[in-house]
Amino acid sequence: MAKEAVFTMKLEPELRDAFAAAAKTADRPASQIVREFMRNYVNQDREYVAWLRRKVAEADEDIAAGRVHTHEEVQTHMDELFADLERKRREAAE
Repeated sequence: MAKEAVFTMKLEPELRDAFAAAAKTADRPASQIVREFMRNYVNQDREYVAWLRRKVAEADEDIAAGRVHTHEEVQTHMDELFADLERKRREAAE
């Protein structure tokens, strides 16, 4: 891919120097590593948005099908789970 754009940023000299040293130790150009960071960040964001959309669609389907719980039901269930975990923790400590 042609590299025609320039990206300028401000950062602390110590961070710049440490990054340049790490890139040199890895025997890789710093710009290549930054491009990798940027691609990974963009892809991670896309993956998260896709995951979030799937979760919202699943929740919408559950609501439409009547598969819902009241706050009190969820609270009771969570209290039971925490009590069970606490009981297991105490048993393990004995």
